[in-house]
Amino acid sequence: MEAIPEYNCVLTTCPYCGCGCQYYLQVLDGELIGVTPCKTHPISQGKLCIKGWNSWQYVVDQGRLTKPLIKKDGKFVEASWDEALDLVAKKLKELKEKYGPDALGYLSSAKTTNEENYVMMKFARAVMGTNNVDHCARLCHASTVAGLAATFGSGAMTNSIPEIEYANVILITGSNTIEQHPLMGKRILAAKEKGAKIILVDPRAIQLSNFADMHLRQRPGTDVAWINGMMNVIIGEGLYDKEFVENFTEGFEELKKLVAEYTPEKVEKISGIPKEQLVEAARLYASGDASSIVYSMGITQHTTGTDNVKSCANLAMVTGNMGKPSTGVNPLRGQNNVQGACDLGALPVVYSGYQKVIDEAARKKFEEAWNTPNLPPENGITVVEMMNAAADGKIKGIYIMGENPMLSNPDINHVRKGLENLEFLVVQDIFLTETAELADVVLPGATYAEKDGTFTATDRQVQRVRKAIEPIGESRADWEIITDLANRMGRGDIFPYKSAKDIMDEINRVTPSYAGITYDRLDKLGRLPWPCPAEDHPGTVYLHKDGKFTRGKGLFFAVPFLEPAELPDDDYPLIMTTGRVMFHFHTGTMTRKSRELNREVPTGFVEINPADAEARKISDKDMVKVSTRRGEIEIPAMVTERVPEGIIFIPFHFKECAANVLTNPALDPVAKIPEFKVCAAQVKA
Repeated sequence: MEAIPEYNCVLTTCPYCGCGCQYYLQVLDGELIGVTPCKTHPISQGKLCIKGWNSWQYVVDQGRLTKPLIKKDGKFVEASWDEALDLVAKKLKELKEKYGPDALGYLSSAKTTNEENYVMMKFARAVMGTNNVDHCARLCHASTVAGLAATFGSGAMTNSIPEIEYANVILITGSNTIEQHPLMGKRILAAKEKGAKIILVDPRAIQLSNFADMHLRQRPGTDVAWINGMMNVIIGEGLYDKEFVENFTEGFEELKKLVAEYTPEKVEKISGIPKEQLVEAARLYASGDASSIVYSMGITQHTTGTDNVKSCANLAMVTGNMGKPSTGVNPLRGQNNVQGACDLGALPVVYSGYQKVIDEAARKKFEEAWNTPNLPPENGITVVEMMNAAADGKIKGIYIMGENPMLSNPDINHVRKGLENLEFLVVQDIFLTETAELADVVLPGATYAEKDGTFTATDRQVQRVRKAIEPIGESRADWEIITDLANRMGRGDIFPYKSAKDIMDEINRVTPSYAGITYDRLDKLGRLPWPCPAEDHPGTVYLHKDGKFTRGKGLFFAVPFLEPAELPDDDYPLIMTTGRVMFHFHTGTMTRKSRELNREVPTGFVEINPADAEARKISDKDMVKVSTRRGEIEIPAMVTERVPEGIIFIPFHFKECAANVLTNPALDPVAKIPEFKVCAAQVKA
């Protein structure tokens, strides 16, 4: 009798955006064959977006890295794990001894698990002796962490995704929510059906425009001005929450004085938003007793990103829309574990739980926990600063786990110069990415379907990732690779891990906000939101309850408007901005392995307004040249009124017409995030 194939379903968490949807991986005879949505999950509720449905395909793609590679005479050759890791250990030791620990840099990843981010940042600090560790949050939400930590004391989404459905006013800015966070978009549309009013502030006409009660189209880079203008109206007309402001905040008088300058007339001149629209939007937002602000990278990726975030916080506090359900300031994380990678200390200035490396008490705590005296006391450098330092010859080696700066960083030509100038580059990934092609050693990591761990969703909910199949080829979980390397470098005493659970047990001990988030509890409860300080704590669904901010009182910042770092001129008369499309994710490394997703959007494009196209004799689908001060790309034109006159838009997923060849590497002085969303450009036929 023929054997019946063994069929199995394994519950796990989606590896794409930060919504944290869960589904079952379908496994037949040990092979991954598809996904089934989880009907009981509070976010996905039996549904998935187009990326989620196809999220298993890249796992089994023929292009997966399956063996370590070492570059010899300019070409990669396959190697054993022992040969590859011995070489990495040898080179890292040599570079550290020759140039010092700060001549090396480490990139962790928002696509890997919490446990792996913890292990990577521990390796950099405890084994290699440097705080030069960062990840792609620097390129998307570093300004969120900096801005909200300054105003509230906590740099995270204040409320949860399910709450948005019960808001009565939702202000959305810098977020193409339906395309980029579809299950969050579903909640917004559900709120609309319940009677909520939607205010959209976005230069482009996006899907949400069809559902918004108001759509304000600002000039990119003018967010501080229009938010100040809304507060000018709210305070001037007495619509602010006087009791909340008096009892739970500080700095209001300075804010009041500053925003008095931002009259609707002045804001119209700066932003292009008609004054009547601004006044109406301000009154509408202030009218809600549960008004929620939702934003994403359209707010954060500016040289004034931290100011933009502080301004959003000001607006929420001035109307008392904080510390209660369905309100707050809600940044949407673009990748599955951006929140967790930040939480677990994959940043140059903090250990796990945002414990500062410059704080002596925090440093001593980790020195004792890691049995490592003299942890480095100075802040490290960020991912963009690492690339600059590499180009300048100050950084000699970089270890990259699951990041692709050759597509994700601004000014890619400069990134290439930096990476090619290194004495040693290690890339640990699942595919031979554009960055991995430049490496001296490539280490094959395992995907989410091939390992255990946890991800933390955009609303601070920690959830399990469960192993469904064995790693393909000789690929290994990232935490296993780093643990093995630490052993080879003589620090096996502090890397004793035999499982991902062992790592989480350590995280529980040293990270107060995660102390009560154990595997046993997650397996029983499904998800837990931090802060969760003890095993009998239910987790915190929304922050700053009853006006009790993490820092004590909420702090208003009087933020003046500053122009972007680069404005149009005669040579580059257009404003270029960037973003995503529904069918692709980040640098396309995973989504472009899916036939279905590629069929929908096979390559990049530049959106250009019909008037700008006509002036340049450009027709729809023409190949055009887009240039900035940093470079030039060839790309198909999409002539559309989705963008206003004077503005062009390019998605950044596509290596053959990479938007980040063009983008401006100018940095926010506080968060060190680049200005991806505004630069001066030209388009020619």
